[in-house]
Amino acid sequence: MKLIVRWMLLAAALLLVANLYGGVEVKSFGTALIAALVIGLFNALLRPILVLLTLPVTLLTVGLFLFVINAAMFYAAASVLGDFNVTGFGAALIGSLIYSLCSMVIDVAMERMFPDR
Repeated sequence: MKLIVRWMLLAAALLLVANLYGGVEVKSFGTALIAALVIGLFNALLRPILVLLTLPVTLLTVGLFLFVINAAMFYAAASVLGDFNVTGFGAALIGSLIYSLCSMVIDVAMERMFPDR
């Protein structure tokens, strides 16, 4: 149940990103659900590999390069899906920042809604 609620909230967050920032476009809530799933899969499967491969650059930039990796995952998800569009890498960077902030708020809310025993 917790996973489904989090998925729905992340899809709503993606719609919020599209409404707040013009560089990100999501056609419908169904598209947002699929996009949230794809972003989650990319973050779970590809992001750890990219973080490991770019560790020297990440250390050199004191962790700021992780924002670029997040933007790359956001942009890659938009490239795979037809109804989820990002106008460019700069838009992906801003969109991923807003989406990450929403995700942090959702995680805090989920901890309060579904406390671990």
